[in-house]
Amino acid sequence: MSGGRRKEEPTSHPQQHLVANGGGALKGSLWGKALRSDSAWEDKDEFLDVIYWFRQIIAVILGVIWGIVPLKGFVGIAIFCLINAGVLYLYFSSFQQIDEEEYGGTWELTKEGFMTSFALFLVVWIIFYTAIHYD
Repeated sequence: MSGGRRKEEPTSHPQQHLVANGGGALKGSLWGKALRSDSAWEDKDEFLDVIYWFRQIIAVILGVIWGIVPLKGFVGIAIFCLINAGVLYLYFSSFQQIDEEEYGGTWELTKEGFMTSFALFLVVWIIFYTAIHYD
């Protein structure tokens, strides 16, 4: 046995681990990058996904607040639009400091996932408002 070759076990690849645990490590690193200032985004789709999901989170939070505080009508919608667009603009221009032109300009990033978040906001707002303020 002293002169024989030892059979090496195959090394596992990081991608196999990601598949095995449902991509948990990938998601953790993606959100870690999203919460760190001035992260490098090699994959443009990853950053657009982060923008999209941040919008959905903002929509749910503001929908709950608008439902609890009895905001109504155009004022509530206008404030939502300003906060949603403003927070995301500050996020990608000041916090992440990305080059907007790589993603099609400021307008493309500002409108990424906006309509979906607007619909989600309306649903959450209506449900909470109706549940709390109607007898």
